[in-house]
Parts: sequence; C-alpha cells; structure tokens
Amino acid sequence: MNLNITGHHVEVTPALRDYVTGKLDRVVRHYDHVTATQVTLSVEKLKQKAEVTVRVPGKDLFVESTDDDLYAAIDALVDKLDRQMVKYKEKQNDHTRDSIKHIES
Repeated sequence: MNLNITGHHVEVTPALRDYVTGKLDRVVRHYDHVTATQVTLSVEKLKQKAEVTVRVPGKDLFVESTDDDLYAAIDALVDKLDRQMVKYKEKQNDHTRDSIKHIES
C-alpha cells in the first residue's frame, strides 16, 4: 500500500504520522487490494479536519471527518473508512458469487 500523508496549515510530525499509519493498518486488514492511500490533515480556524482517499481496483473511497481534536477526527475517519471498506468488500464478494451462479446454471 502506498501511503501519502500531507498537512494543510499543520505540520505532520513523526508521532502524528505513526498514529495515522497505525490506524490505517486496520483498514488494510479488511481488504488486501488497496493500491494507494492519500491522507490530508488540515486546520480551519477551530476545527481539525482529516480526509482520506483510498484507491482500490475499480473505485476510489473518500471519507472526511471534522472534530475539535485532530486525533479524534482521525479516529472517526478510520471508523467511517472501516465501514466503507467492509461494505465494498461484501459487494465485491456478492458480485463474484452471482457470476459463479450464472455460470453454473
């Protein structure tokens, strides 16, 4: 997985980079075919914002989260992304089963 972390009006420290990497490892556990991940961390006045785009074959999954604390925004972002990845994987498996059923008929 190619991981790119950038900051917009915020410095991406090694501790922050390690935190994001550790959290995103959970997503990779669900789906092995992730080709690239782009994470953008930003500060807009009093709100901390985290965005991620995950590239998987045939689709780009985008999630964003806003919170007063950047670490809380990252946690919420990972939870949302986790749900999307599970849903995407289930759809892929359902389509595969449907095509096998059609071939057997």
